[in-house]
Amino acid sequence: MKKIRLVLCVLTMVFSINIQAQQSINNQKSKVEFKIKGGGLFTVKGTFSGMKGDFKFDPTQLNTSKFDICIEAASIDTDNNKRDTHLKSPDFFEVETYPSICFNSKSVSKTKDGFETTGDLTIHGVTKTVTIPFGFKNNTFEGSFTVNRFDYKIGEDIGTFKVGEEAEVTIICQVN
Repeated sequence: MKKIRLVLCVLTMVFSINIQAQQSINNQKSKVEFKIKGGGLFTVKGTFSGMKGDFKFDPTQLNTSKFDICIEAASIDTDNNKRDTHLKSPDFFEVETYPSICFNSKSVSKTKDGFETTGDLTIHGVTKTVTIPFGFKNNTFEGSFTVNRFDYKIGEDIGTFKVGEEAEVTIICQVN
């Protein structure tokens, strides 16, 4: 009887590990939203799509959790084709040279309001360490943080009157 219990316990552990390894991003329901001041009078809202990558998240074993996720820079969509074309150009994201925006976590920890991950965010060929607070509910990660575009050399020749300095970013990542 003890052998049967031991075998069942081992099978349960192996099945649990396989479930964690099989987590994958649902591309249809995952996106990065942003908003930034424009012209000093209005806010430009947009999204990036094409999210892909590898990650493992287990709220009971955060020390083994890891995020390595990228989005396609050329997927930027502000609902204005002329603006989107300009944002893809060398004036801003330079998508031909820098096709991906990526985050690679170094740590994941519990906070009083949920979780946070600290890691390297690479945009426009520049890598900076950022901390992203996030929640996890119904297989969906949602986190928000602020990015200073000048930290990543985005639109350096465009002043802050036409385009704000900081963008509010929200990541919504649903996993299967």
